Amino acid sequence: MTGQELQNLVRRGESEQLEFKQSSAQFPRAAETLCAFMNGRGGQVLVGVRPDGSIVGQMIADKTFQDLAQALRRFDPPVPVEAERIPAGTDGLEVLVLRASPGADSLPCTYDGRPYQRIGTTTSVMPQETFQRILLERAHSRHRWENEIADVKVGELDAPEIRRTIQTGIASGRLPADTSADDLTDVLDRLGLRIRGALVNAAVVAFGRNFLPHYPQCQLRLARFRGTDKNEFLDQRQLHGHAFGLLSEAMQFLTRHLPVAGRIEAGLFERVDEPLFPPIALREALVNAFCHRDYAQVGGAVSVAIYDDRLERSGVPADFRLVSRCGTSNGSICLGREIH
Repeated sequence: MTGQELQNLVRRGESEQLEFKQSSAQFPRAAETLCAFMNGRGGQVLVGVRPDGSIVGQMIADKTFQDLAQALRRFDPPVPVEAERIPAGTDGLEVLVLRASPGADSLPCTYDGRPYQRIGTTTSVMPQETFQRILLERAHSRHRWENEIADVKVGELDAPEIRRTIQTGIASGRLPADTSADDLTDVLDRLGLRIRGALVNAAVVAFGRNFLPHYPQCQLRLARFRGTDKNEFLDQRQLHGHAFGLLSEAMQFLTRHLPVAGRIEAGLFERVDEPLFPPIALREALVNAFCHRDYAQVGGAVSVAIYDDRLERSGVPADFRLVSRCGTSNGSICLGREIH
């Protein structure tokens, strides 16, 4: 990280993945936050930055790292913390950047016998019920299909899509500002898509390029039917691809086939056009389908069906329906308009 990158990061202020500590005297509190980061989505603690964002730095000596090591020995299980020194001025002062990655492959992390969580800009002791839930989820996650080792190399993934994901993650604050688009393996590690240097099936789902014959479930089925049943269709296609590509294809299909409502407003020269369904609602429904379906079922797929009176989206294991009429059933979402 350069000095300019440090300034840009500090300018964003504290967040769910970033905290400031003025000096190494606050190592115990910094360790609590690092523990919370490990139990969440990872993050960074900047030692040498005041809470108001002033970069003051401090003198870093051997004793600084001895104190840090003493604090890190209180983690259970033992976890790696990356430390980087960034010059903070011309007086030999430095900012110590401490990075913690999410501990997806280990049990929930505790510091000094207590688990911590990060909510917004606050670090607090994790409630017992939350701790127990994470224990169960992580024990289960080790045996999920998505976390099994894939016979795929990094060069077989969609590198441009990975870089776009990096840019989006940095812009939204979900990835550190110093995340490099040149080191794809580092990004894949941060996203939990590699285990001990090997790609997992989730990496193929998210960024793969070759899906047949080994990954037929990475499929999207699209159809525009005539009328209100499946007796006749006007357009249909079946696509294989990674989740980001399939999401884009689905949105394009919906844009092409769903009606657009238009109206004339006084004082405006051009007609005001609005899609019948809010694009953000459609995108959210599709994202949920791709994220929550069961990829272990080889014959599964995400399906989108457009009828004259409704729009349906289904995915394994559950089905959901976007309906145009007011009134809901079986998990449907009412959008409050009638389609003609």
